[in-house]
Amino acid sequence: MKEKLVFSEAPRVGGTLVWYYLICKRQVWLMARGVEADKDDESLALGRLIDESSYKRIRHSVSFGDSKFDLLKEESGVLVIGEIKKSSRSIKAARLQLAHYLYELAKFGTEARGELLFPKEKKREDVVLTEDLKLKLDQIYKGILEVTTSSSPPKVYKCKYCGNCAYQELCWS
Repeated sequence: MKEKLVFSEAPRVGGTLVWYYLICKRQVWLMARGVEADKDDESLALGRLIDESSYKRIRHSVSFGDSKFDLLKEESGVLVIGEIKKSSRSIKAARLQLAHYLYELAKFGTEARGELLFPKEKKREDVVLTEDLKLKLDQIYKGILEVTTSSSPPKVYKCKYCGNCAYQELCWS
């Protein structure tokens, strides 16, 4: 049985931790401890470039609690949160990351809808917070807490995302 760490406060869960939890739990553990990904990683640089160069007329990088929305706009009196991704390869994780943002807003009494945006693919997908998504997110939050309070990282395993991972040197060296 893994030993659990006790923090002075619960780890803060932002959208990126939700995203990583669905991609690689080891990344969650590293990120929760302040271990940053390789800033010079080409995949991260491409993602930043796509984010910065897309949808320039819409408000970018809006902080809310422990999350940062890529885009924020209003359409017909409805708040719309946009999440920009370089590809739809991890669409399940992207949906849940965006649903997390919508759930956080709902907890503060603000209703919104979400848009996943894939500029390179010229695709867009609407995301609406449902009761099923809330239940799934509540399970993910429990899982994140379990991973982050473990005294050691989850075991290394190879998955389809390892090849483009900015943390790969920490796992495979």
